[in-house]
Amino acid sequence: MRMSLSVLTAAGLSVTALGLGGVPAAAAPAPLGDAASPAASFAAYDGSSEDAAANRAFFEAVLKSAAEKRAASPTGAAAVTVVYNASRAPSFATQIARSTQIWNSSVSNVRLQAGTSGADFSYYEGNDSRGSYASTDGHGRGYIFLDYRQNQTYDSTRVTAHETGHVLGLPDHYSGPCSELMSGGGPGPSCTNAYPNSTERSRVNRLWANGFAAALDQAEKALQKSAR
Repeated sequence: MRMSLSVLTAAGLSVTALGLGGVPAAAAPAPLGDAASPAASFAAYDGSSEDAAANRAFFEAVLKSAAEKRAASPTGAAAVTVVYNASRAPSFATQIARSTQIWNSSVSNVRLQAGTSGADFSYYEGNDSRGSYASTDGHGRGYIFLDYRQNQTYDSTRVTAHETGHVLGLPDHYSGPCSELMSGGGPGPSCTNAYPNSTERSRVNRLWANGFAAALDQAEKALQKSAR
């Protein structure tokens, strides 16, 4: 069953954008050093309609924050700047820098920028049997969690770039080929591609092309379609 964002937030529940695996993640980052379950679930790659609703919620939270910044200090720049805080995931500093560089070189209507003050979303690291994921509470506070074990099994830059793709509005598509970044872990550990394909690049540029309202509307339509 798919619940709307308004239902979730009215009930005080967190919503989660699923990551490389296919199991819903917790509402808060796992503390550093938590023991991972022996039966790790990050190898499950089947998505669901709930995935689309959660992906859309994370995208909405980040986009709302970016829109508020633009309204407060309009610059006339073509691209929307989304600020991320990587200080809480020091072990993945290289992968985060590389994945944001990949996205910044792949799309033109949104730009990811490192920062600690007023960040739109943050990266965290630790152990979680559910693997890596992106999450938000639906009120503009979002984060990406990078799981140690999963990043040892799969190409770490691909994992990070995939999760960052959720911030830009892309849903999971585990049945896709390795050339599709949002196929995540579907193609298996041998897949090391960390770049979005032309369809994914075009989709992100369309989502962010005409400001907050248009991007949100396009994101919802795209994610509803992917859930069918």
